[in-house]
Amino acid sequence: MKVAARRHDAVSVRVGSKQSGPAAAAHYAGQLQQVERPVGAMAATYPNESTSARHAHRRDQFILQMAGVTSMMTERGHFVVPPGHGLWIPAGVVHQSRAWGEVEIQTIYVTPHQVTNAPATCRLVKVSPLVEALMDEAVRMPTRYDPDGRDGRLVEFLLDEIGGMPEVSLHVQMPPDPRLAAICEAVLVDPSSDLTLDEWADRCRLSRRTLTRLFRRETGQSFSAWRQRVRLLEALARLGAGEAVTCVALDVGYESPSAFAAMFKRELGAAPRQYLRWADPEIVLR
Repeated sequence: MKVAARRHDAVSVRVGSKQSGPAAAAHYAGQLQQVERPVGAMAATYPNESTSARHAHRRDQFILQMAGVTSMMTERGHFVVPPGHGLWIPAGVVHQSRAWGEVEIQTIYVTPHQVTNAPATCRLVKVSPLVEALMDEAVRMPTRYDPDGRDGRLVEFLLDEIGGMPEVSLHVQMPPDPRLAAICEAVLVDPSSDLTLDEWADRCRLSRRTLTRLFRRETGQSFSAWRQRVRLLEALARLGAGEAVTCVALDVGYESPSAFAAMFKRELGAAPRQYLRWADPEIVLR
C-alpha cells in the first residue's frame, strides 16, 4: 500500500478555530502534524453522511465526539463513536470516518510517546467531564502555545488523563484472513442480510466447520455474535443521527422493535433512547 506524503505550509497561530467539512479538516490536520509542540488541537464539524478519505497521521490522535455519531473503519476494526466518548488512534493506523447526523468533534494530534500507557491499538473510551473541559481548553489555545506556561501544564494534565480513561466496547474486530474479511465487509455494507453461515461458507468455498473455527480464532466471536454486534453498532449510529427506533430496528434485521430493544438493553445496559439521551442537542450544553 502506498501512502502519499503531503507538504503543508507552516501553521499560523489560531485560537479556537473550527474547521468545517472533511476537506478543511484534513488540510488543517496535515498542518498540525508539523507544529513544534507536543500537541496540536482543532475543532471540526462534518455534515451528515460525509466521509473522509482513507488516511493515516504521523502523530497519535485522540477524537472527542461532541455531537452526532462517527463510524470509524480501520484495517483491524470498525468503531462507532457516540457523544461523550473518545477514540484513540495510534500514529500510522489507516482509518476512514463517516458522519451520522451533523457531527462535531474536538481532536488532538500528539507526538508519539507523550501519553503514559498509550494504547498500541485503537481504543474507544468513555470520556470524563474533566477530559471534556481540558479538550475544550486545548482547541482554544494558540497552535504555538507556551509549553512552560499555563497552556503547557494543561496539555500535560490532559495527556495524563487520556492514558487512564476506561475502555468501552463499541467496535467489531476485523479478521486479517482475506476470505473472512470479504464476508465481514459485506455484512458491514448490509447488516440486515440473513445469509446463513452455510451460505457464506459455500461462497468462500470453505466447509462450515472450517469457517466457524477460523472466524472464532480471528475475531474472538462466533459469526452470529459478530453480526449481532455489527447490527447494534449500525443501529447506534443511526439512532444517534435521529432516526426512529422502529425504522432502525426493522432496517438492521430485527423482526420487531421490542426484540431490538431487548437486545440493545442486554448489550449496553439501557434502552435505546435512554442510552442516547445525551445525543439530543436540546440536552447537551456546550
